[in-house]
Amino acid sequence: MSVRQVGVEEELLLVDPATGVLTAVQQEAVRLQGEDDAPVEAELYLQQIETQTPPTASMSELAGLLRESRRAVVAAAEAAGAAAVAVATPVLVGDRPGEGVSITPQPRYLRIREEYGELATSALACAMHVHVDVESDEEGVRIIDGISPWLPLLLATSANSPYLDGRDTGHASWRSQLWARWPSQGTAEPFGDTATYDEVRGRLQEWGAALDEAMVYFDARLALEAPTVEVRVSDVCTEADDAVLLAALTRALVDTAARQPSQPWRTDLQRAATWRAARHGLADRLVDPATRTLVPARAALDSLVAHVRPALEEAGDLDLVTASLEAVLARGTGAARQRAAFEREGSLEAVVADAARRTVGGDA
Repeated sequence: MSVRQVGVEEELLLVDPATGVLTAVQQEAVRLQGEDDAPVEAELYLQQIETQTPPTASMSELAGLLRESRRAVVAAAEAAGAAAVAVATPVLVGDRPGEGVSITPQPRYLRIREEYGELATSALACAMHVHVDVESDEEGVRIIDGISPWLPLLLATSANSPYLDGRDTGHASWRSQLWARWPSQGTAEPFGDTATYDEVRGRLQEWGAALDEAMVYFDARLALEAPTVEVRVSDVCTEADDAVLLAALTRALVDTAARQPSQPWRTDLQRAATWRAARHGLADRLVDPATRTLVPARAALDSLVAHVRPALEEAGDLDLVTASLEAVLARGTGAARQRAAFEREGSLEAVVADAARRTVGGDA
């Protein structure tokens, strides 16, 4: 296969620009989007909105497409009287304290609420999903098995959800902890072949853990509408440059696993490595998949780059990835920047305002 194409989906929160609290204007924002803009789509919650890029093989082009899609979602939100903010959990409480979030009144979403109750009404969180081309389902399943030990490092790098409803969770990625409640979510046992993958996916639906195929929320899965592997482990990133970094690393992991299958881990060890990434981001030691030991975050990322270096070089992404990782290590993850904004300004309203500026390319 030539250089694989990549596409990115981003979920963003809708907040009142004056107060920073959630506002349920998704349907109006979708209705008011510009005809010539990148598509803006509904999501499960009325306080959330989604956008996605078309596929491209170029990371520089992806950067432009991401900024274009963000401009579109920001403009649609502004037309509805809101701000679209790329943070992975609500920093402040919702429209009216105690009332929770609002489910989008579409038949499938209402059925999710009916079937999953409180689980569905308390899981508002925003992720970034990266799609990477694969040649076949067989290759895709082999890749899903092969990349799983490295996914916690993508989560650690993307971590962007320390706050929830006015409090510090003590985690760098609380989104991943919220999302872990879903019965079909997370790291799967190694599949080995497509027959096993299909059987597991089918039983999850048969047993009610997933309403349909779209609710099979594996950290990495075969996409439903395109021949891609969809990697779903990352928080949405406030900086578009961080999203491009994660897309480049994801593609390199996919390429590497397609050529050089690695040994999958026990899922209990995988969960532990994932939790550590969620707890600390890049602020403490992480599990190095190459040695299965705790090492400083920089050393873990160095191990990741070494693992995928041939794929990065072939795609022309090595310089971009090394420079971008240095930038993240120097300034901190999204979670670190949110906490720094709070320390600097003394209010969570300022945290939201800072993130809103950075979503569209501004800075503190």
